Amino acid sequence: MGNTVIVGTQWGDEGKGKIVDLLSEHADYVVRFQGGNNAGHTMVVNGKEIISHLIPSGIIQQKKCFIGNGVVVDPFVLLEEIDYLLSNNIDASPDLLKISNRAHLILPYHRLIDSAREAKKGDKKIGTTGRGIGPCYEDKATRRGIRFCDLLDIELFKDKVRTIVEEKNFYLERYFKTDTINPELIIDQILQIKDKLIPYIADVSVILFDGIQDNKTILFEGAQGTHLDIEHGTYPFVTSSSVVAGNAANGSGVGPCNLNEIIGIVKAYTTRVGAGPFATELFDEIGAEIQKTGSEFGATTGRKRRCGWLDMVVLKNAARLNSLTGLVITKLDVLDDLDEIKICTAYEYNGKQISDFPPEIKVLENCTPVYESHPGWKQDISGITDFNDLPENAKRYLARVEELSGVKIKIVSVGPGREATIIKESIFN
Repeated sequence: MGNTVIVGTQWGDEGKGKIVDLLSEHADYVVRFQGGNNAGHTMVVNGKEIISHLIPSGIIQQKKCFIGNGVVVDPFVLLEEIDYLLSNNIDASPDLLKISNRAHLILPYHRLIDSAREAKKGDKKIGTTGRGIGPCYEDKATRRGIRFCDLLDIELFKDKVRTIVEEKNFYLERYFKTDTINPELIIDQILQIKDKLIPYIADVSVILFDGIQDNKTILFEGAQGTHLDIEHGTYPFVTSSSVVAGNAANGSGVGPCNLNEIIGIVKAYTTRVGAGPFATELFDEIGAEIQKTGSEFGATTGRKRRCGWLDMVVLKNAARLNSLTGLVITKLDVLDDLDEIKICTAYEYNGKQISDFPPEIKVLENCTPVYESHPGWKQDISGITDFNDLPENAKRYLARVEELSGVKIKIVSVGPGREATIIKESIFN
């Protein structure tokens, strides 16, 4: 397996955690390159569910894991997650985990602003998790963020906090009409955990470069999905970072020529958490059945996921944006009991068919999906591990996905556990 990027092709929640866990066995390093603890990856190991929010899923396989410079990190959440993994007998010590010295810190004022902003929007809220990710990326873009390397010069850290909190308090008090925050409280909180964090801080870019020179294999783990990308997603109903494969290089500090394979994870249907347009969303009993059978609740927020048919306009857009070299289909087994399965092949807007994903929210909200129907297979496939043993209707459905997307399917997941996986075309060697 060469250096491989794992990206979501829809709106997140495609099952990336399981696939990263599966592929980690064949990698030396696993790197998270964007997002924050607004994402959640769920892995099922020996029947036990393990959820990570910041630490790469490869930690389950006890591989060397890295949080790249493109990630924004809440240090308190990070330490909680380290303790959580330890309580599950999973080592997440500095021997196995490093954080880029250039990664930015999410601090309490980021969370306050995030929540206050959503509350002020009322019915127009975008569905943020309120964890401070967006405001932290804002500070990064305006060159007033605080990075992990600042913890190595604590007097500089203190000065930066005092300066920025003065501005944040003005914003909180005058605009949001809400409580302010004491900068000394933030400083004291960080001082209490600083010594725990410092052993994890490293120049991740240099370590990865040296590893590549030493023929180490790297797995790059993205969070969220392509259509939540700040550049290419359903703006403004997006996340605050670039989700697509191109950011794997930028968000981890490696050159783009080092990315050998790009695997897109796609659910056999489509889901979305939070607000935003969703052309194939189902509001009937079929949507409710998919939601229930697929246990469609967000790993981070617990919010119910909106469910709909597979959208090839979305998938083809992801294939183009990411230069996908292969697909992984997840949760195919969720469709086992359906008599009929639909695929959206295009949108209809103002009497015309469109096959490219439009940028305008109002256009997306008024698009009608154009469907083709496929017969269901009406068979439990959760125990199948050989592609040839799948029902013919399931194989036809998958073949049509390949045909419409122009990308080969390499893995099919038919359950949450590692063993519930069909390798159609190996990417391990």
